[in-house]
Amino acid sequence: MGNSLKNEPELTGTSLWLMTIGAGLVVANNYYNQPLLADIAKTFRVTEAKAGTISVLTQAGYATGLLFIIPLGDMLRRKRLILVDFGLIIASLLLAALSTNIYTLMAASFLIGATSVVPQLFIPMAAQLAKPTERGKAVGTVMSGLLIGILLSRTISGFVGGQLGWRAMFFIASGLMVVFWIAIFFLLPDLHPDYKGSYKNLMKSLVSLAKTEPLLRLASVRGALTFACFGGFWTTLIFLLEEPPFNSGSEIAGAFGLIGAGGALMASVMGRVADKVDTKHIVTGTTLMIILSYVVFGAYSNSFTGLVVGVILLDLGLQATHIANQTMVFSLNPQARNRLNTVYMFTYFIGGATGTFLASQAWQIWKWDGVVAVGLICSSLSLIIHLIFSGRSKKGEGINTIPEKNNSVAD
Repeated sequence: MGNSLKNEPELTGTSLWLMTIGAGLVVANNYYNQPLLADIAKTFRVTEAKAGTISVLTQAGYATGLLFIIPLGDMLRRKRLILVDFGLIIASLLLAALSTNIYTLMAASFLIGATSVVPQLFIPMAAQLAKPTERGKAVGTVMSGLLIGILLSRTISGFVGGQLGWRAMFFIASGLMVVFWIAIFFLLPDLHPDYKGSYKNLMKSLVSLAKTEPLLRLASVRGALTFACFGGFWTTLIFLLEEPPFNSGSEIAGAFGLIGAGGALMASVMGRVADKVDTKHIVTGTTLMIILSYVVFGAYSNSFTGLVVGVILLDLGLQATHIANQTMVFSLNPQARNRLNTVYMFTYFIGGATGTFLASQAWQIWKWDGVVAVGLICSSLSLIIHLIFSGRSKKGEGINTIPEKNNSVAD
C-alpha cells in the first residue's frame, strides 16, 4: 500500500544509505570471481572455458534466488528475511574459500549467487517507502550503490587476487557480510507484508503478472538482452588482457571496474530523469550506447584507450536502461513490487548467464571477434524489440502515464 499505512516507516537518509551501501556490498559477491578466473583455472588445472562456468553458475544461482527468495518479500517480514539470507551468504562464501576442487567451487558459486539477492529486496523496499514523486530518485540511489558494487568488486578482487591469492577474496567477503549483518540488525526498518496467501499461490501469481503486464514483459526482455552484453564482456575481458599486446593479469582487469564505476555514479541522476522523461526515449538512446560500445570494442580491441571508451559506454548504457526498466516496473502494481521485481530480475539474470555462456564459448572458438559478435547481436536485438513493442501502447511511452493499481494480481 506504500506510504499510506500509518504504521509504516518513511524513507530516511539513514535507511536509504544503509540499503545503498548494502546493495553494493552484497551484489559484489557475485562478481569477485570474474578477474580471478584465470588464476582459478591455473589452480585447478582446467580450461578457461571451464573456469568461465563459475561465472555462469553464479549468475544462474542469482536468477534462482530471485525466483524463489525475492517473492517472499511480499509474504514475510522483510528484515527477518534479509537477516536469515545473510547467514546463508556467509556460509556460501566460506565454502568457496575452502574449495578443494573446481566442482566444489562451482557449487559454492551457484549458492553465492542464489543467496546474494538481498539488493533486490532493498530496491522495492526503497520504492515502497519513498514518496511516489521521488520513487525514481530512491531507486536510482540504491542502484548507484549496487552498480558501484558490481564494478568495484572486480577492482578489489583483482588486487586481492594478485596480492593474496583468489581464496583470500572470499574470506574477506564473508567478514564484510558479518559486519553488515550487525548494521542491518540495528538500523534497518521493518516492513509488514501485504500478501496474505500461501507460498504456492504467491509463486503462481508470478505467472499471472507476466501474462497480464505487457510492460513487464517488455522491460524483462530488454533487460535480459542488454545484461547479456554486460556479462559477456566482463567475463572474457581477463582472457583478452592476458594475451598480447596487453600481457596483463587480474589486477589490470579489475582496474577497469574503476572506469565503469564513474558511470555508475550517474545512476542516481538517471533515476531523477526516469521520473520525468518517457521511458521509450531513454531506452532508445541508452541501448544505442551499448551497441556503440561493442563497435568500439571490435574496432579498437588492441588498444587500452579503445577498451576504456567502450567500458564507459557499456556501463552507462546498461545502468540507465536498467533504471528506466525498474522504475517503470515498480509503477505497475504497488502491492506486488517484490514479485514484479522477481519476474524482471529473474529474466535479467537469465539473460546475463546466457550472455556469459555464449561469450565464453565464442572466445574459445573465435577469440575476441566472437565476443564482439555476441554483444552486437544481443544489443541490436534488444533495440529492435524495444522499437517494435514500446510504441504499441500509449502506456508504454512514459512512466508518468502509468497508473498505480490498487488491486493485487492473483492474490
